[in-house]
Amino acid sequence: MYDVETRQRALALVAQGRSLNSVSKQTGISRAAIRSWQARPTPRLRRLAPCARCRPAPGAPDPADSYAYVLGLYLGDGCITRPPQHRTASLRITLDDAWPGVQQEAAAALRAVFPDNAIGWARKVGCHDLKVYSKHLTCLFPQHGPGKKHERPIALEAWQQTIVTAHPWEFIRGLIHSDGSRITNWTEKMSGGQRKRYEYPRYFFTNSSADIIALFTDALDRVGVEWKSAHQSRVARNISVSRKASVALMDLHVGPKH
Repeated sequence: MYDVETRQRALALVAQGRSLNSVSKQTGISRAAIRSWQARPTPRLRRLAPCARCRPAPGAPDPADSYAYVLGLYLGDGCITRPPQHRTASLRITLDDAWPGVQQEAAAALRAVFPDNAIGWARKVGCHDLKVYSKHLTCLFPQHGPGKKHERPIALEAWQQTIVTAHPWEFIRGLIHSDGSRITNWTEKMSGGQRKRYEYPRYFFTNSSADIIALFTDALDRVGVEWKSAHQSRVARNISVSRKASVALMDLHVGPKH
């Protein structure tokens, strides 16, 4: 094992135009080790980009479309915690193993938003938790707070609303991928004296927070998707998209989980 200063010194010599062979002879470090450091620099050797929200002039996270998708995932089925044994907070998004494509898409978006942080998975029964540790999580997701999301007010800040307005489909996609579904309903009707079965697709979004439901339906309104409330209960609220034209729009920009 080599310390950070040793690695930095070796990489600095290579950056000066020295060959791996000469740097290896001078430092006593194998060429294979130096080559691996070039290909996979550790986070500690990279200059970490400043937090978009902590800079002297705060800006929006980049890329904005990936952030809108991750924001939807977080509001749907994510949480931010700080275990006593860790110095930094962690974002955890629970994703069903039935949809490996969604897991891959979520991981790619999280890597785009946090390029300098390691992305990890924690196995659970029937699902995996996608996790990232960062001291800037509460900067980027100010909706974090004590207790469950449906037990406290949830509202977007102005800079978040600007992103969601610019990238509504990514936001909707994140919400559907976390707390939504696309199903096929059916009904039977008499036609020509015979009972025939008719099938039609429908999207559902279910959440216990009235504020998150409102954010979802506001985004649907913005992109021209018609919706209605369905199957309300004391513990959850459901939004249904069933009109043919609206389902077609959802299929074009969201699609079934995969």
